[in-house]
Amino acid sequence: MFVTPAYAQAAGAGATSAITQFIPLILIFAIMYFLMIRPQQKRAKQHREMVANLKKGDQIITQGGILGKVSSVRDDEVEVEIAQGVRIRIVRSTVAQVLNKTEPVAANS
Repeated sequence: MFVTPAYAQAAGAGATSAITQFIPLILIFAIMYFLMIRPQQKRAKQHREMVANLKKGDQIITQGGILGKVSSVRDDEVEVEIAQGVRIRIVRSTVAQVLNKTEPVAANS
């Protein structure tokens, strides 16, 4: 019936104990964000920019390992010439890397 002093002291310490238990969990999430999630988002953004900037004449590698030259670019498709007279259509997002970017020719004044 009577509350012992030890029990009364433990009840007051419960609130700070709960907060200190969440600190390691918050730290783990912060470390995972900076080591895994943020770099992955950065790579995805770079890939989206690379795919958006594809132009006719660019040398590319697809995710399947096919090397070719971009012969035309449509909304979400790219036509790639992989050999003389051999053209294939691929989805834009499957371009893994741009090897040689074509630069516009400067106008001679």
